[in-house]
Amino acid sequence: PEVDNGKVGAIGYCMGGRMAYLAAAEAGVDVAVAYYGGGIHQQLARAANVACPIQFHYAGHDEHIPPAAVDAVRAAFAGRAAEVLTYGQAHHGFNCWARGSYDPASSALAHGRSLSFLAQALWEAETPT
Repeated sequence: PEVDNGKVGAIGYCMGGRMAYLAAAEAGVDVAVAYYGGGIHQQLARAANVACPIQFHYAGHDEHIPPAAVDAVRAAFAGRAAEVLTYGQAHHGFNCWARGSYDPASSALAHGRSLSFLAQALWEAETPT
């Protein structure tokens, strides 16, 4: 009853990003957004299970997630309802204002993209024009 339209989205940061991905692959959420989710590239065998729209946000300079890992995610989701976005000057944790790696410009851009993506997947299809 707490879910107004019966749809559920998952969003997570860092390890939570990996959990959002796994929720899309295994828990049947309607949309997922993963911020710099470490280890996703090691669980791409589950990518075929993702039936919902999914959005990934990665830092351009991530000491924990190498470019090859991001490329593997991009390849696994090519041609699907997925977006793999990178923020060139950002570092891991760019969305967390409590970290030295906080990047306000990348954070704001990613936040706006996330809200638009979630709104489209969760609400826009039901809003009369």
